[in-house]
Amino acid sequence: MSITAQLRDSVRLPGGRALVNGFALESRRDDPYRALLRNGHELEVYDLRELFAGERAPEAVFPLPWPRWDQGVHSVSPDGTFAVFSGQRSVRATGTDGKTLWEYRHNCWGPELGHPHTGDEQEVCRGSEHGSCRISDDGRLVWAHVVAEPEPGDWQERWVVLDARDGRELAWLPLDSAAAGSNHLSHPDGVHMGLCIGMGQDGILLHWARWDGEKLTSWDLNEDLDRILTDVHPGHPGFLTVEHYGADLRLHALDGTVVAEREPPEPAEGEDEDEAYWDYGCGFVDADTVIASTADSDRYPERARHWLLDAHTLRIRGVVTYPTGPVDGDVRPLGDGTWLTYDDKSETLNRWAQAAPGTR
Repeated sequence: MSITAQLRDSVRLPGGRALVNGFALESRRDDPYRALLRNGHELEVYDLRELFAGERAPEAVFPLPWPRWDQGVHSVSPDGTFAVFSGQRSVRATGTDGKTLWEYRHNCWGPELGHPHTGDEQEVCRGSEHGSCRISDDGRLVWAHVVAEPEPGDWQERWVVLDARDGRELAWLPLDSAAAGSNHLSHPDGVHMGLCIGMGQDGILLHWARWDGEKLTSWDLNEDLDRILTDVHPGHPGFLTVEHYGADLRLHALDGTVVAEREPPEPAEGEDEDEAYWDYGCGFVDADTVIASTADSDRYPERARHWLLDAHTLRIRGVVTYPTGPVDGDVRPLGDGTWLTYDDKSETLNRWAQAAPGTR
């Protein structure tokens, strides 16, 4: 079955690709439209609704504390007054004036154990490994994935919980990981935080945790080691994952129980059976609908197809057709009934919704 999409908004946005297949879209339970885009030595914060309405100026701009460090996943407070940056050797909170509010030092993400530093805080060590951080939806906590050295020459990755006011460490968990990178996803219940750690060919680690003010409780879902945390939605108590190599999509309860599972649809005409797999771009269009893409959108963007699925059973409803012609690459849902795509040729960010029946 074919399902027609309707174009809701469109804006030219250089660098907007990171909103669709990166971590520049920092959606929260009350605001799925916040974009964090790096522009030179600055992090620009946009409200996508205002951007689509023609307001081109960012809501806030934060100078990058380490302009030459281009890794890490950063976060901005719900009220937009401060940002927290995941650096190579520290987590740092700054105001819009660039002044440091606090800093939490940790060991270097550089891959060589015990390698020296020159003392220049702008030094970037070899390697692209990085952590991530996330400010909680109430603005009170900072969750961060960092590196520690419990003993000389030892290496341990940790998940730390910091007080957002002063960077004071409240709790931490040891992680059995060797990360290439990571990202956080806050649950819309305002309590739970998810952490997805990519380890390259060694797989994926997935953790959930909560901090009640006194105790840090966590659990992992790593029997498989290969599930990527993709999305959550206020209409669902759990979360959505995709298998590392695209073998299936799964809807989980928060404790990890699999509620529904779906293998990829049959390959398109001219594609091999081995090319039938889910891509990383998937999530909740709304409480009842999931959108997911097939084919490798990075290597073969022209083969990408977008599918709408039932959000409770993952039954495939149909493939999306676009009135403008085929849409290449990834898709990023906003949870409010719409989703984003990006056109690299025109550097245009587009927002779509399912067209009403009978609409062409």
